[in-house]
Amino acid sequence: MKINTIRFVTSAHIPSQYPKYTLPEFAFTGRSNVGKSSLINTLLGRKNIAKTGSKPGVTQTINFFCINEKMSFADCPGFGYAKVSHNKRLEFIEMIHSYIISRPNLKLLFLLIDIRREPDENEQAIITKALNNNINVMILATKCDKVSKNEINNGISRICTSLNISKEYVVPTSAKTGLGKNIILAMIQEYCK
Repeated sequence: MKINTIRFVTSAHIPSQYPKYTLPEFAFTGRSNVGKSSLINTLLGRKNIAKTGSKPGVTQTINFFCINEKMSFADCPGFGYAKVSHNKRLEFIEMIHSYIISRPNLKLLFLLIDIRREPDENEQAIITKALNNNINVMILATKCDKVSKNEINNGISRICTSLNISKEYVVPTSAKTGLGKNIILAMIQEYCK
């Protein structure tokens, strides 16, 4: 899939602020510091479309991008970062849950999980919310460039065991090396048909 045009559409907190288009949409969510914005930039082949920062928690709204005028990416706020207040973390999680249940054109939810850690109840709750609303979920195991091939396999096994899923639902990725990029873009293209 070739990315020709990328257009920032809007930032939103609540459903009434979401774009009104019905383009097939693909959402990216995960804990703060999981490398979500960096991976989105890698997928799009651009450096600064999704905002990245030296400190986690840069994304605090749902940011919508129109890709090739044919599909939409939604960059959701990171959750779970310790330096963000407990109330703010709950607000981000509620924002993501609200988005999942009120976006009929959402085709696929990408949940990013750092390959070096185990998923927690927030990730499980997002998966449950999506599946209960007939939205497919794909796990993107991030930061695979930071560990050995053996550790990637162990990390994927740990994620699968924790979430009770099979390995076919986990894609190892790296924003730095581009690992997983072609698989993700091919999946998006398939869901656009």
